[in-house]
Amino acid sequence: MISRTTVGLFAGLIFALVVVLGGFGGLMAALFFGGSGLLIGRVLDGQLDLPSLVARPGRRP
Repeated sequence: MISRTTVGLFAGLIFALVVVLGGFGGLMAALFFGGSGLLIGRVLDGQLDLPSLVARPGRRP
C-alpha cells in the first residue's frame, strides 16, 4: 500500500508540472477533470449516493 505522504508528493509534482506546462488555465482544467473523475469514481464505488444529493429537501423518503 502506498502511503498518503507519497500520494501527496506525487500529486504536488503533477500539479507543478501542469502549471509549468499549461499555465493557470491548464491548472484549472486539471482540477476540473480531476474533480469530475473523483466524483464519478465515488459514485461507481458506491461511496456517494447521487440521487440523495439532487433530491429536494421536502421529497426525501
